[in-house]
Amino acid sequence: MTDKPHSYANPGPLGLMGFGMTTVLLNLHNAGLVSIGSAILAMGLVFGGAAQIFAGLLEFVNGNTFGLTAFTSYGAFWISFVLLIVLPHFGVIPASSPALIGSYLTIWGIFTAILFVATLKASKELQVVFGTLVALFLLLAAGEFTGQSIFTTIAGYEGIVCGFSAIYLAAKELLQ
Repeated sequence: MTDKPHSYANPGPLGLMGFGMTTVLLNLHNAGLVSIGSAILAMGLVFGGAAQIFAGLLEFVNGNTFGLTAFTSYGAFWISFVLLIVLPHFGVIPASSPALIGSYLTIWGIFTAILFVATLKASKELQVVFGTLVALFLLLAAGEFTGQSIFTTIAGYEGIVCGFSAIYLAAKELLQ
């Protein structure tokens, strides 16, 4: 009797949906279309955070270093982002200065640019997700560094495009 090789499910759509849907919700706020609220923060913790980390660990099982790195990192980003908002609100720690938040967003932009370079060997859809994410982080950082809300508003609309590009790629992988 021969052992059949294990076939594992693709965790990519889960991670992409977690990233994409959470990104769209947050950027509706950044664009000035909705107020920040529990729907955005809860989505950030659970679907943007935990589900992406879970997808990243499953990418590890599948031997996909890029998926492991991207999904677990952005899952951690979403959890840290929510904590940046919630912890000062409850007086646990003081809020970070705009310069520190700008630095936080810039370092995420640099990390994302490295991942974008790695996507040049992948699909055009994945390149769009990461290319628009680099732009999103840099626009948000510019808003923090300059205090000019126009950067955040532009970032919001650009982030909606980024989020929907991830949702599109997730749907494409699910429906193949």
